[in-house]
Amino acid sequence: MGPLAVLLIAGAYVGWNVGANDAGNCVGTTVGSGLLSYRRAIMLVAAFAILGAVLQGGHVMETIGKGIVTEQLPPAALFAAMISAGLFVTLATFFRLPVSTGQAIVGSVAGVGLVVGAEVDFSRLLAIGEVWVVCPILTGLLSFVLYHVAAFLLRRAGRPVFWNRVPNLLLVLSACYVSFSMGANNVGKAVGPIANLGISSTWLALLGGVTLAIGIATFGRRVTETIARGIAPLDPLSAFAAQASAAIAIHSFSLVGIPVSTSQAVVGAVVGVGLVRGARLVRKRRIAEIAVGWVAAPTLAGVFAFAIYRLMALVL
Repeated sequence: MGPLAVLLIAGAYVGWNVGANDAGNCVGTTVGSGLLSYRRAIMLVAAFAILGAVLQGGHVMETIGKGIVTEQLPPAALFAAMISAGLFVTLATFFRLPVSTGQAIVGSVAGVGLVVGAEVDFSRLLAIGEVWVVCPILTGLLSFVLYHVAAFLLRRAGRPVFWNRVPNLLLVLSACYVSFSMGANNVGKAVGPIANLGISSTWLALLGGVTLAIGIATFGRRVTETIARGIAPLDPLSAFAAQASAAIAIHSFSLVGIPVSTSQAVVGAVVGVGLVRGARLVRKRRIAEIAVGWVAAPTLAGVFAFAIYRLMALVL
């Protein structure tokens, strides 16, 4: 088996992990509101994630592949980066923690870049880190405002049919949009490191999109349950506001090639709408546990990638 085949398998593994961990970010609020069953929601997110990956996944893929480490990395270093990120996300998914897959892969790529002595663009890393801080705050504020605007417009309609049915329709549409945005942003996290070798981005995006969908379908329930019920109780209107806010932020950052955290965007949005219904309903301990995972993701993944490549260099 050649080096490229090994890297593609590693990329598929990372894609599977990303899909499994981020499934809840796309449909957790929909499932939590009781509108869709888990099975139907997963079918929806898988389809739109593939579309987002293929149609608009190239921007983030370029950033991960050539924007963090500006030199071409050896295949062994790319393998170490992807495996370390994949293993970290597997553990987080098992423990039902919606960690940042983007932070894990960015940390891993930077880690192997340092160990091989390649040029790491620290200014780009700083810009990405700043966005990571701003994103959950932005989605929290946006979801808070969006909920109040949507509630005001629906009440002004004066027809019970609008109040009873339109939020459900908006919730399904926002689930489609956030799934598309997730695919566009996350495919670069799965196979972006391979783009460092100059492989066709179209085929890589398709591979990443399909493996995202497989991860969503096979291992996504655990994190979905955390988003659905673990942070704040949601009704269809508040779930719509959370999903739509996260989708807008993720899609916007995807278009400029910034690998944001889908988890941070969705959790921030859920907290925002949770505050609408009262701060006491927001489960602060669960949020603290998730925040610890966000901080640990890039640090531990980077250290792990550094150590794996060092070990491989000694053995091979």
